[in-house]
Amino acid sequence: MSNGLVNPKASFGTMPVFLTALSTILGAILFLRFGWAVGQVGFYGVIGIIIIGHLVTIPTAMAVAEIATNQRVQGGGAYFIISRSFGLNIGAAVGLALYLSQAISVAFYVIAFGEAFEPVFDWIRVNYGIVLADRRIITVPLMLILSVLMLVRGANMGVKALYWVVAILVTSLGFFFFGDSPIKPEVINLSSRIPNGNSFFYVFTIIFPAFTGLAAGLGLSGDLKHPETSIPRGTIWATLAGLIVYFLAAYKFAVSASPEDLVGDQLIMQRIAAWGPIIPIGLAAASLSSALGSIMIAPRTLQAIGADDIFPQFKLNQWLARGKKADNEPINASTITIIIAFVFVFVGDVNFVAQIISMFFMITYGAICLISLLEHFAADPAYRPTFRSHWSISLIGTLASFWVMFKMNMPYAAFSLLIMTLLYVFITKSKHERRGFNKLFRGVIFQLSRELQIFAQRADREDRELSWRPFAICISCDTFRRKSAFDFMRWISHRYGFGTYIHFIKGMLNRSTTAESKIALERLLKLAASFPNRVYLDTIISPSYTSAIAQVVQLSGISGRGNNLILFEFSRTDPHSITDAIQNYPMLESAGFDICILNTGYRGFGYKKEIHIWIKPEDYKNANLMILLGYITLGHPEWKRGFIKIFAIVPHAEMQEERNRLIRLIKQGRIPISQSNVEMIPLEEGEDRKEIISRFSVDADLTIIGFKTEKLKNGIELFDGYGDLGNILFVSSNQHKSIE
Repeated sequence: MSNGLVNPKASFGTMPVFLTALSTILGAILFLRFGWAVGQVGFYGVIGIIIIGHLVTIPTAMAVAEIATNQRVQGGGAYFIISRSFGLNIGAAVGLALYLSQAISVAFYVIAFGEAFEPVFDWIRVNYGIVLADRRIITVPLMLILSVLMLVRGANMGVKALYWVVAILVTSLGFFFFGDSPIKPEVINLSSRIPNGNSFFYVFTIIFPAFTGLAAGLGLSGDLKHPETSIPRGTIWATLAGLIVYFLAAYKFAVSASPEDLVGDQLIMQRIAAWGPIIPIGLAAASLSSALGSIMIAPRTLQAIGADDIFPQFKLNQWLARGKKADNEPINASTITIIIAFVFVFVGDVNFVAQIISMFFMITYGAICLISLLEHFAADPAYRPTFRSHWSISLIGTLASFWVMFKMNMPYAAFSLLIMTLLYVFITKSKHERRGFNKLFRGVIFQLSRELQIFAQRADREDRELSWRPFAICISCDTFRRKSAFDFMRWISHRYGFGTYIHFIKGMLNRSTTAESKIALERLLKLAASFPNRVYLDTIISPSYTSAIAQVVQLSGISGRGNNLILFEFSRTDPHSITDAIQNYPMLESAGFDICILNTGYRGFGYKKEIHIWIKPEDYKNANLMILLGYITLGHPEWKRGFIKIFAIVPHAEMQEERNRLIRLIKQGRIPISQSNVEMIPLEEGEDRKEIISRFSVDADLTIIGFKTEKLKNGIELFDGYGDLGNILFVSSNQHKSIE
């Protein structure tokens, strides 16, 4: 939205916001239906309605104050706030619903204005015998006058009229509160209500539009000189003033008339007031002020929507956004608003629409509270409001809005949400910008992730050892030649652990290598997108593989708990490529890392079906880690038809004892390995173990073999001599793992 939506001659202060909101809050509902509500549910019931209603409006007022003091609120009021926080797609869907409710509200208040002439119609009927049942003889001319005034004079005329209207409104309320009712009951019972009255939430639905004046003041945002101060002060003052007036009015009604009188006469206030004729005048003033407020803010909402190019037709957006050159008065948007209002004034029956209006207002309020709540948790450095409320207040407003919505009328609530969804789908097809929405939720997810990482990092070390899981890191310079190491990282981080895959670039950190690393990362991300994975990808620039390993083992890891396993890989056709890695094993041991070395052959991982685990007498520390890695690998969907076979090479005398130990370990550890898949291989003196493994695992898709790190002194001989086996994972555990 451009600055063009701000009136270049903006001079309004806090008072227009306050008066616009207050005159809508203390509007037609107070004069026509509030006494009826007291008769229906009693004084305490109405107090409950006021409290629940303000559980929505007060948090919304606080949220508006926050958001308005964080950013320059331009034309469009509530629409601007929502769209700039949730993004244009959601903002426009809510904004269109808000606009329709505002436009139809013009008709609603004009029709209410017609009800103020009921005493005049009665007087004409009694004195002249003329029955004037159709209120349109009042409402249509009034709508025509308002239309001409708004199109010719604009908001300046509306704000000037507000001062006079609010003065009449306050005067009429003064006569009401100071009136000594001649119909007050002899015995005052604040709990009394008519028998078999309407339900609490039905009455709430009728009364709730009285609390929707909050959005009225927001609509003047583009015409305010200092919206960052005028909006918070005006909306909060109006909301609190309205709350006090409604509490006092509820008590005044309850002590001034019986429930039957309150329900039976919609203008009961004139029988209670010190001077009755002032009440219809006050009703006319309240209805007129609310109509003025709605007819001023609705076009500004539509103008802002057009300025954001929400509609598919560019010319339509341009036409709606256009305003007068002098003061940017939304002349075209006002024309559309007037047409909509005229339609409903002519229809005259807005009962169905009034409930939809309440729903749309409730959605708007809920969205504003939700924005404030998410901003609290996102902790975005760019969110620096000078006015702050507590996150719990926004949470109450959010939950109350959506809970009350469905309690008011579930079919209407569902219908309103359906309309919102359809609007969102329609707008998304032509407007793909979701930046604000994603930015907000990414901030919340970041904060949640940060808290979880800190919690995990502070976890007791003993607990980590009892419930081991892989926090693995892999560093490779052969990323784009072989994908076996990346696949293995995908599998072990799918469900049970965390994986970080780092592409190594040899060289000094400079402009050239930095550019190379960005290209490599982009390429890596593109390749990784072809496979479902939960691996964190990165690059590292270092002058040597040794220095790169030193840097990598000191990384904290994305899990927040540090890494505990490092994976190297090399091709069987180039065994010397692992030399640099195995020469650094003392550094890895000192860092407490488990070491895995993946030896890839031309067969790769084959059919991803058989995993063979070979356990030798010296594999006391390695055995459990080998079994765990086999089990974790099987947890990936690509190995869903796989199974594990355990082979143990032991002396003849220890075969049965070792078999029982392995079966007991598998049972206690709840590892899904069949006893028939545990095979004991007798160790004959002088027999070559590599030859045994090659003979039994020739068809395996992954063979897991343990080794002791001190054997790495022998160099690549440790990994050589396995013939045509598929991929082999060599495992060295830093310490014994428990799987029970």
